[in-house]
Amino acid sequence: MTQPSATLSSTGPARRTPSVAWSVVALLIALPVAGVSMFRGIPVEWPLIVVQLLSFTPWLVLPALVALVLAVAGRRLWVIITAAALLALQLFWLFPLDAGKEQELPAGTASVPVKVMSLNSEYGEADAAAVVTLVRANGIQLLAIQEHTQGLEDRLESAGLGQLLPNRLSEPSDDASGGAVYSVFPLEAVGLLPDTPFRMDVTRVLITDAGAGSTATLNLTNVHALPPVDERIGQWRSDLEKVARQASRPGSQLLMGDYNATYDHSEFREVLDAAPAGQEGRKLVDVGTASSGRFSPTWPMEGLPLPGIVIDHMVTSPLIGNSDYSVHRIPGSDHAAIMARLLVPAG
Repeated sequence: MTQPSATLSSTGPARRTPSVAWSVVALLIALPVAGVSMFRGIPVEWPLIVVQLLSFTPWLVLPALVALVLAVAGRRLWVIITAAALLALQLFWLFPLDAGKEQELPAGTASVPVKVMSLNSEYGEADAAAVVTLVRANGIQLLAIQEHTQGLEDRLESAGLGQLLPNRLSEPSDDASGGAVYSVFPLEAVGLLPDTPFRMDVTRVLITDAGAGSTATLNLTNVHALPPVDERIGQWRSDLEKVARQASRPGSQLLMGDYNATYDHSEFREVLDAAPAGQEGRKLVDVGTASSGRFSPTWPMEGLPLPGIVIDHMVTSPLIGNSDYSVHRIPGSDHAAIMARLLVPAG
């Protein structure tokens, strides 16, 4: 009569063991996600290794999801709640509710459309023919290039870029500091952000819509911040502060290029907080984030098979509309080209 009881007691612990194992594995996976999430959630000047880890924050949604699945298999309520909360946090950051959004123009205000594109050419090694093909196929009217070299400029001219975008302001260099702006519209050099290792030129672009007879003035900053590596992380922060200062100036601002920063860096989000004069309380718009492009990496496009991250951005004043954001691989460059259609307030 005691045999069934003995059988039950010997099998009971064996049945509970798998749930313990799943819960332990879930917690082991969730722990590093929680650690990086703590760094992401506290906006302070973290050291270099943390800054670099934060670049990959969007990908944390994957281990967070695995942790939740294993927690459910483990059937421990507190582990399930912990994993679910961690996954919810990753989703909030992946589709942030606090991101800048374009604002409606006052009634009766016209706007002028312009198709824009930006590319870090990686020391001028980008395939010039591919760049020109992309410009032609997408009707690009305004192009900003970082790491522009004289060799690239010559190849772009041979490939026919001058016929598509006849106006050019360029400062080529072989040390990654060069930059160029090509346009169908008239260009006027306005200035240069001070004390930055890479050139960040500010250009005034007079945009016209011949069909509607409207014109608009767009202030373009060709952004190329120093990457956050070794002791240069201080200069990286300084570069982004200068970009934010330019972004807060009056007028319609477009600041596009290689920020070497992602939306998950508080330093980049501080740039978005720099609303132009007269639009206090509104954030600038990161067109890629506004277009749900957080899983459309712009780097690296070659080399080590790292998880891609978004470090190339188009940032605009709140009153500039946007659509058709896209990312395109360019042979020869480790960065992708980004492009969009903007609607700039007339006047």
